[in-house]
Amino acid sequence: MDHDPTVYAQARPGERVVSCPQCRGDSVYAPRNPFRPFCSARCKGVDFGAWASEAFRVPNEAPPEDGPYGDPRLQ
Repeated sequence: MDHDPTVYAQARPGERVVSCPQCRGDSVYAPRNPFRPFCSARCKGVDFGAWASEAFRVPNEAPPEDGPYGDPRLQ
């Protein structure tokens, strides 16, 4: 269920406002925002969908092709 982003754009004293990683809008980073750090369920879902479809990936460093790797006893 989406919410009105303006509700979460209004920080209370002691609350931090961050940029939503998806839409770059304001998002209150506090327990009252169940979607934090996102501003809404929609932005959270879009981000999750990108990870699920492998649009986002954690970089993978392959071992050098010319050098040995792994356990030398197995080579």
